[in-house]
Amino acid sequence: MIALEAILCPVDLSEISRGALDHAIALASQYSARLRVLEVVSHPSLPPAVTPSAVAGLTLDMRKALIEEIERFVEPALASGVPTDVRLEEGYVVAKILEESGSLPADLIVMGTHGRTGFDRLVLGSVTEKVLRKAECPVLTVPPPRHAADTVVRFHTILCAVDFSDPSTTGLEYAVSLAGHAAARLVLISVLDWPVTEMTTAGVRRSTLDAFRREWETHAAEELRRAATGATGGTMPAEDVVAIGKPSREILRVAASVGADLIVMGVHGRGSLERAMLGSTTHQVIRHATCPVLTVRIRP
Repeated sequence: MIALEAILCPVDLSEISRGALDHAIALASQYSARLRVLEVVSHPSLPPAVTPSAVAGLTLDMRKALIEEIERFVEPALASGVPTDVRLEEGYVVAKILEESGSLPADLIVMGTHGRTGFDRLVLGSVTEKVLRKAECPVLTVPPPRHAADTVVRFHTILCAVDFSDPSTTGLEYAVSLAGHAAARLVLISVLDWPVTEMTTAGVRRSTLDAFRREWETHAAEELRRAATGATGGTMPAEDVVAIGKPSREILRVAASVGADLIVMGVHGRGSLERAMLGSTTHQVIRHATCPVLTVRIRP
């Protein structure tokens, strides 16, 4: 059972973070969660070990004005009836977001993939990537809206990538929960890395290769259906898609073809994948997806 009781939404008051806030409000409403909206004012060249008091920080009047600005920004959350509070912090942006997430504690972080430029406000983008790698809870990244009129948050179709690892199984649990709350269509995708090359197929008949491929795809589809039944208890229909090719490209292609409003991916914990950003597949999907992406990580 997936429970979202507290959601953290870092913002910089840009239109991109407005979209993230809209998603955070929708999820908080669906799960009856409380919402905390956080803005971090970053000082230039402020390393993690240096406290804001060591540099010129905000005056009381500046803090009051900024808090009022944030409160106006979150008025849609208050109007929706979602329990909401705001925080204004100064310091190293990533550290403050992670600190707030831990102290809340947050069950989910929702943030935009881009943000305003300049060092005086929260700059999403590089910050988002660092939070993705270090957060202890799932992170929903929200890209810029595809259309200016995209203001209503509604998950009609959820695409969940499944590779049958423990992280993707946990990701599937989140996808099922979200689909249930939103009464959304659930589509599962498993991408197979075709091992056949010209060198390995020398002398092998085409009909034999085609039969092997069909058998491989059939087996993967059966595994997907078993995974769906296990996650839903057989109470929720789920479509299955088996693709062959580069995982990130196929996930994005299928997301576009089914009109996905959300992509869910389970990712591994710290280690080699963290040194490679998030793993090439997850990184590429987040970078190029036109819909939000939920990454669910199992920590070691």
